[in-house]
Amino acid sequence: MKLEILKEIIKKKEKKSEFAIVTNLTTGESAIYEEGKSLSKNFKKFTSQINTFFQLKKNGTIEDTDIFIESYIRPIKVIVVGAVHIAQYLVNYAKNLNLEITIIDPRGYFASEQRFPNIKIINKWPNEAFAEIKTDKNTALIALTHDPKIDDPALQHAIKNNFFYIGALGSKKTHANRCSRLKESNYTENQIKRIFGPIGIKLGGKSAPEIALSIIAQLVSEIYKK
Repeated sequence: MKLEILKEIIKKKEKKSEFAIVTNLTTGESAIYEEGKSLSKNFKKFTSQINTFFQLKKNGTIEDTDIFIESYIRPIKVIVVGAVHIAQYLVNYAKNLNLEITIIDPRGYFASEQRFPNIKIINKWPNEAFAEIKTDKNTALIALTHDPKIDDPALQHAIKNNFFYIGALGSKKTHANRCSRLKESNYTENQIKRIFGPIGIKLGGKSAPEIALSIIAQLVSEIYKK
């Protein structure tokens, strides 16, 4: 691999850019693939196959060739609203996944470094906290507090900013009340339906780690639908 390509890869990793490294395993020639940009002539004819690997977030060799693709995908940003017990298990499950976790909770006695070591914590109300966070369509929201004063502003922000995943903890009755409040705030039926509520896939579990697992499973499923 040429030194200039290696330097460019390091820069892109530091910026958390999305790209792929394309390598001819026979010749050792390498190139950087970015969506919408042209490849060098020796790789250009494989653009469609390379893009398929990239879109599927996969690494591998193009069939019947020596062309290997290694994809680097920007970490999925996950905003957890509510530093509750379930959130601690969520963080543990997320450690080995490509997730960038931020916890929002104005209640400092819940959202502390002691309970969530090495995790970004913002001890502010959601409207203030989101002013400090860059969010986009690669962002997910997990609302866990059951408190409308905390959860509702976060859900509204996620809907307005088209988060790819929006989930909220609570019973069917709690969720129905939540939907009624959103309707009163002029959110449409289609917007409200984007919220997974009650959150998580149906595993049948009731304990905090089981609920956290059901949430992570649903989130990962939605990541691969993007």
